[in-house]
Amino acid sequence: MPTERLTFTGHSGDDLVARLDLPKGPHLATALFAHCFTCSKDIPAARRIAARLAGAGIAVLRFDFTGLGHSGGEFENTSFTSNIQDLDLAAKALSARDMAPSLLIGHSLGGAAVLAAVGKIDSARAVVTIGAPFDPSHVTHNFEGALEQIEADGVAEVTLGGRPIRIGKAFIEDVRAENLAERIAHLNRALLVMHAPRDATVGVENAAEIFKAAKHPKSFVTLDDADHLITDSDDAEYAAQVIAAWATRYLDLTPPAPPPGAPEGVVRVSEADADGFLQDVNAGPGHHVLADEPSAYGGTDRGMSPYGFLAAGLGACTSMTIRMYARRKGWPLDHVSVDVCHDKVHAQDADSRSDAKADKFTRVVRLEGDLSDEQRDKLMEIADKCPVHRTLERSSIVETRAARPD
Repeated sequence: MPTERLTFTGHSGDDLVARLDLPKGPHLATALFAHCFTCSKDIPAARRIAARLAGAGIAVLRFDFTGLGHSGGEFENTSFTSNIQDLDLAAKALSARDMAPSLLIGHSLGGAAVLAAVGKIDSARAVVTIGAPFDPSHVTHNFEGALEQIEADGVAEVTLGGRPIRIGKAFIEDVRAENLAERIAHLNRALLVMHAPRDATVGVENAAEIFKAAKHPKSFVTLDDADHLITDSDDAEYAAQVIAAWATRYLDLTPPAPPPGAPEGVVRVSEADADGFLQDVNAGPGHHVLADEPSAYGGTDRGMSPYGFLAAGLGACTSMTIRMYARRKGWPLDHVSVDVCHDKVHAQDADSRSDAKADKFTRVVRLEGDLSDEQRDKLMEIADKCPVHRTLERSSIVETRAARPD
């Protein structure tokens, strides 16, 4: 996944540092990611979600809010309103690159921020919140012990996530004054609310309030046992996959025209996890799947194996070819299914060595409907004429047999 480092000017005039994660293939859409309270653009959940979306053709800009991470400015002088302003300026920076964001994603307080900012970002068509509070002032429970000092002195240093952070009075007053209910009610965008029932930082009741306040189209997905920061890689991968699949319903993911000589377009496979074998497989908008190896072979078993895809191609082509023929003949074929197994078998005829092996694909074709014996025999004959079968048969053994009636 190519990543570009860039900067843009924030609300206070300071440089805000961002990472733009770009697809290796066609760029189909752009997302803007807002990180959690006092976090940074580089937390594991943000990196994994950005990587998965980029694998699906959606570029992702994630940046550090003013005074955090690598960005300039003083965090103690920021507020919830200034976060909204920074998000708007990030969207404008993307628009200047002809990459106006159509998807906004916010984690924790970043989720509340995107709900508040979306009204300023005309290009946005869909919004995703992850572990977001319904009431932004919810974050003040993280430093309740310092509230009196902040009120008295205008600023206080608190420890959050093991590091000191200076919180200003303006921030406290701003989050207390914010009311998201009205903004959510007039969102006028598709909304996906994601939350973990066991989130100990922002209770799941916040997700219920956000969902209740929103009008359709809206969706809710539980993150099961995930923690608030989504530190487990499996939880982050799941969240990213759901976001990518959900977004295809609401974003215009029109692919470029296929190159000459490839009428079906390009199937692009890119590595998703350098520590294992997980692969992103893309073949146009909405056609994103994962390839992997079983755990026993060093993979994480999150997708079909390469031979699984090969078998799937043979099964799909067989089923389509049978359906095409039956439809043309007007035969009463109600349903067709194909089971495919792959194995390596000894094939002395394939090589002069006695230990030579060949690939063997065993198909079990099930035909349902009021078909005559002659029609069934003909359809089984047609199965051997499917284009993928012919391609594989040039160097592989393809065995086909009809399934026994139930």
